[in-house]
Amino acid sequence: MYVQQLQKTYCKALLITAGAMSLISSPAQAKDWSDTFIGFRYGTDFTEPSIRGKVQKEIYQLGHASGNETGSNFFNLDVLKSDSNDPKKDSDSGATEAYLVYRHQLFLSQVFERSMAFGPVKEVALSGGVELNYKNTEFATRKRMLVAGPTLKFDVPGYLDISLLYAMEWNHCGLNACQAENIQFDPYYVLHMVWGIPFQVAGVPLKFQGFASYKTEKGKDYFKQDTAEESLVRASLMVDVGQLAWGRKNTLLVGPGYEYWKHKYGAINKPGTDTHAPTFHLEWHF
Repeated sequence: MYVQQLQKTYCKALLITAGAMSLISSPAQAKDWSDTFIGFRYGTDFTEPSIRGKVQKEIYQLGHASGNETGSNFFNLDVLKSDSNDPKKDSDSGATEAYLVYRHQLFLSQVFERSMAFGPVKEVALSGGVELNYKNTEFATRKRMLVAGPTLKFDVPGYLDISLLYAMEWNHCGLNACQAENIQFDPYYVLHMVWGIPFQVAGVPLKFQGFASYKTEKGKDYFKQDTAEESLVRASLMVDVGQLAWGRKNTLLVGPGYEYWKHKYGAINKPGTDTHAPTFHLEWHF
């Protein structure tokens, strides 16, 4: 019975992967634009489910975005280092987590060879991608998620995208209390918004950037308990220090941020599932 369920799971994964790959299979072309950066975030008020009290985290980031007339790619890797309040397995020192996100957008104006603009929307895209993570705690989460769905791209300074994504997620639990070591959640929907809006105040170049996501509930968790709807907002107000200091835009950005996370990972009725964390952000683009 387990083997049959596993086969069905892999078949579904392959079907969604094939769909996502069809979005990124357009002929290779020279990049019209690209942006690669390394970043750093810091905060002392993060939380983790089932952990009482705050967790201090240092977050090291590698990001890349590129695109041409047919579509765009986005890659981001966060390496999150917690303090001892969030310990790694069999240790008193803080845990380390790696979280990777990849997204591809295929512009429908190129598929249908006509403008897809309407109202404030300048383009409609098909988006697909993956999210992967690993954390060396006793829980030992190993998230695998596939997403696909439409994206509206708005005509604003900078960028503003709103996507409705269909998601399938698999994960792992290393706790003895878990009733399943490996779990496939019910499929769910993700309403996702990402933005980066440049502007100036009194001659100071600023950028308001971030993302917000809302996820529907995804069935039972590792303990056969219902999951909850989940909301996450991560935003920052960045000063373009590079433009101020040596006249180069979008090189060195520094500023404050904030993270709001309700029902983290869909967990409810546990400590540490809601986050309200002021943060410090730094980015170096090259």
